[in-house]
Amino acid sequence: MADTFKLTYATMFNPPEELHTRFDAALEQVKAGLGKEYKMLIGGQEVEAVDKFEKRSPVNTDWVLGVFQKGSAQDAANALAAARKAFPAWSHTPWQERIELLRKAADLIDQRLFEMGAAMALEVGKNRMESLGDIAETADLIRYACDQMEKNDGFRVEMGRDPLVGYTAANISVLRPYGVWLVISPFNFPFALTGGPAGAALTAGNTVVIKPATDTPWVVRLLTDCFRDAGLPDGVINYVTGPGRTLGQALIESPDVDGVTFTGSFDVGMKILRDFAGGKYVRPTILELGGKNPAIVSRHADLERAALGIVRSAFGLQGQKCSACSRVFIEEPVYDQLVARLVEMTNKLVIGDPTDRRVYLGPVINKSAYQDYQDFVVELKQAGAVLTGGQTLTDGALAKGYFCTPTLVADVPVTHRLWQYEMFLPITTLARVKDLNEAMGYANNVNYGLTAGFYGAEEETAWFFDNIQAGVTYANRPQGATTGAWPGFQPFGGWKGSGSSGKNAGGRYYVQLYMHEQIQTLIR
Repeated sequence: MADTFKLTYATMFNPPEELHTRFDAALEQVKAGLGKEYKMLIGGQEVEAVDKFEKRSPVNTDWVLGVFQKGSAQDAANALAAARKAFPAWSHTPWQERIELLRKAADLIDQRLFEMGAAMALEVGKNRMESLGDIAETADLIRYACDQMEKNDGFRVEMGRDPLVGYTAANISVLRPYGVWLVISPFNFPFALTGGPAGAALTAGNTVVIKPATDTPWVVRLLTDCFRDAGLPDGVINYVTGPGRTLGQALIESPDVDGVTFTGSFDVGMKILRDFAGGKYVRPTILELGGKNPAIVSRHADLERAALGIVRSAFGLQGQKCSACSRVFIEEPVYDQLVARLVEMTNKLVIGDPTDRRVYLGPVINKSAYQDYQDFVVELKQAGAVLTGGQTLTDGALAKGYFCTPTLVADVPVTHRLWQYEMFLPITTLARVKDLNEAMGYANNVNYGLTAGFYGAEEETAWFFDNIQAGVTYANRPQGATTGAWPGFQPFGGWKGSGSSGKNAGGRYYVQLYMHEQIQTLIR
């Protein structure tokens, strides 16, 4: 592709033509190979389970993307044992050699971008640009962790010398890995939210067991192959598949896990936190638990910019982003004008097969989400007015998938439960407010604090940043009101019920979460 183009979530709206050409070629190749069986990877060995499950595409449920293993509690134990066995050698591998291997893995991700992006579109239902973005971001997340390790010289720091008469004191602070790290990833960003945590854990010297969402085992296996093919030793990276209630629970309950990163729903994450706390001692638990992300629009806003940013963030990936813009608070003088523009833009969004370059919205992830959408629409119609959307699409080829129209809802009382509940679907609620202070009150009045957006005069932006309770904040951003973070540019993580660590992925303080500090004092 053109040397001047770098794919990110901010730049993906106007890519060079070569990107589409290469995606189309890769898609044809990937479709020709659908239906293969994929095994688990444990201790460097391909492992088969007694029971299997088919992964079908939400685009067309007749398409069998692959056959995967329904791993057991014993498979969980075996994966953890393999990781434990590999830990001493990996943790004592000089950090310079570790990051060399991980940068090779990032390079392989770049080389396989289009093949894996096509698989992502078929498995998740992301449009091609969102799919390619997920893959590209993963490589950058891994590289950023490596860069931080390098920049900080392995996190080995000489401290002050004790003022001892007749002795010389040496005090060294060293960050060292914990041991075996568990990464449980979600369906919506199965590459970045597996590869980012795994890359940081591996950079730090931990060994890793990956457990993907049941909806997205395929692309996570392709990611695991990149780590393996880069030359990571056997057992350093392990991949197991199966139900959360059995395989996942066995992993969480195991005393052989030294740390965990989970991305997903608040309820599941809080259960993991409580279950994980049942061990013999406190272990690091990194959680990213979703959001109910607001956009506030001032009477002084550029309404065209606001409309574009809100629509992109509300309906990218069918609203199935923890950073999706699901609430909009608009000052009264510009409410009618902005809402009319939001409806107009939303109605122009193309829905269909996400591998088609013209399509913005693909299907929602599965039958359960499809039913939830219909139930929420019924509830919202009873409470307010659906301005556009509110329907499932079942004509022609769309009948085989889970297609829902992007939906804007107004006049729902702000006391309604769905102003607080993360629907995780292409549904956004709109409210008229008398002033910005009222908007800020509503914006912060949720358990979540992941992302937030603002549109207004530049002199109002400092007030927004100072008062909003969220970890990722944007002002006057047409590329996305609440979405589009990228490692090294906008580190991604939440406050309150949206995150447990207060340190954002792809940022300066993230890789350190995967290490604990040891002070080494030597008296001579």
